[in-house]
Amino acid sequence: MSDLTYTPPAVWTWEEGSGGKFANINRPVAGPTSEKVLPIGKHPLQLHSLATPNGVKVTVMLEELLAMGFEGAEYDAYLVNIGEGDQFTSGFVEINPNSKIPAMTDRSGDKPVRLFESASIMLYLADKFGALIPTDPIKRAETMNWLFWQMGSAPYLGGGFGHFYAYAPEKYEYPINRFAMETKRQLDVLDRQLAETPWIAGDDYTIADIAIWSWYGQLVLGRLYSAAEFLDVESYKHLMAWAKKIDARPAVQRGRMVNRPFGDPSEQLHERHDASDFDTQTQDKIGEKS
Repeated sequence: MSDLTYTPPAVWTWEEGSGGKFANINRPVAGPTSEKVLPIGKHPLQLHSLATPNGVKVTVMLEELLAMGFEGAEYDAYLVNIGEGDQFTSGFVEINPNSKIPAMTDRSGDKPVRLFESASIMLYLADKFGALIPTDPIKRAETMNWLFWQMGSAPYLGGGFGHFYAYAPEKYEYPINRFAMETKRQLDVLDRQLAETPWIAGDDYTIADIAIWSWYGQLVLGRLYSAAEFLDVESYKHLMAWAKKIDARPAVQRGRMVNRPFGDPSEQLHERHDASDFDTQTQDKIGEKS
């Protein structure tokens, strides 16, 4: 255990530029920092996002809806570069005053509907199309249990473990151990549940699976924080099998690509406006043309 201690001041003040990798965009106040009107594409559903786990939830769901034959789920997806502060532009803040991705507008009705928070977007889409959520009240309640379990748990994984293990400017034993312990407890919760049911909430694939896979499935598949070995993810046999089963779904593979500006160029689709974009607009193909 480190012998370094920090004595909090009587009143906290912001030291601009401190905080590691994301110091340039973290700040203690809300609101826009620049004026920018967001583009509007040809489809009623307009998504502004980035392929972080929270963004992947929504693009995977949209691709699953399209695979199910819901033509109204066609969407335009625009890249929000959070490293450059795109989430603080006036147009984005108008949709999401919390300045976090993903944010969506549904322009299919007389008045545009703004949507923010990934679970809120997923639930809205599930109800709009009557898909990926049970109609039986008891099964729906179980799906909601797990959807909001994910929303309550992920900050410990991303903002806690991910931050201190992968992004913090200094590595300290206590916060890494504290959040590694909680992350492993959460993995055990999922592994025990999946030992009893084929999908998270029961017999059916739902928005709960999509939401949880985007964080915990990708974690055990080695895609988050380079922490798979550290967390001994192979020991969670049921969770790993579930993660691989979802990863093999074509709609999931497409959804992972949307608004992705990092990783293998063949898996990057910065913007998405049509299903054909997956064949013609991935960054490796763009590179070949230029």
